[in-house]
Amino acid sequence: MLDGPRLDPPAGGPPRQLVVFLHGYGADGNDLIGLGREWAQSLPHAAFVSPNAPEPCGMAPMSRQWFDLSLGDMALIAEGVKRAAPALQAFLNAELKRYELPASALGLVGFSQGTMMALAVGLARKPAPAAIVGYSGALATVEALPMPGSGPDILLVHGDRDEVIPVDAMLMAREQLAQAGLPVEWHVAEGIGHGIDGEGLRLGGAFLKHAFATAQLRQGS
Repeated sequence: MLDGPRLDPPAGGPPRQLVVFLHGYGADGNDLIGLGREWAQSLPHAAFVSPNAPEPCGMAPMSRQWFDLSLGDMALIAEGVKRAAPALQAFLNAELKRYELPASALGLVGFSQGTMMALAVGLARKPAPAAIVGYSGALATVEALPMPGSGPDILLVHGDRDEVIPVDAMLMAREQLAQAGLPVEWHVAEGIGHGIDGEGLRLGGAFLKHAFATAQLRQGS
């Protein structure tokens, strides 16, 4: 079973939402858990968890990977996502059960390879999570996309100087999701490479806050 660092809701008490961070290739859960502290004011009732990916990283064995990225071919990357998906799905189910939360209280936040996992797994979940926020990533597969109107809210953020995953990958993902009838918000961070700047952080926190509020209204209607 996957596991990693976690933060309790900043406001105390049982969580009303769950935000799961999915780190990039060659990192681990500690790489993103600090975003929970950055978003404490926006999401005071959310629990945050950042699981370590299941495999040792081929390029840095002390770090982790969701799947092998060294081959680089998108067809092989899609296969890697498929192999890693069941473990992540099981983890998400267990975490929602742990906190006694509905699917609509889940938000997925990915970076780089973690964005590939967040999109593939989050879009395949039924019922859908409230939101997916993807930083500096790509859409690895268009299989199992939800029907229009039944998917999560999606925000994609990418630096225009990303030397690892070019910004074109985000633009392509945006087009593919839009063609499937899925609404996507997006932001290109000017002058930013393979990373997350302050504006990207602000946008992500605000997006999750709005998505959770909208999901709660739908649940109550």
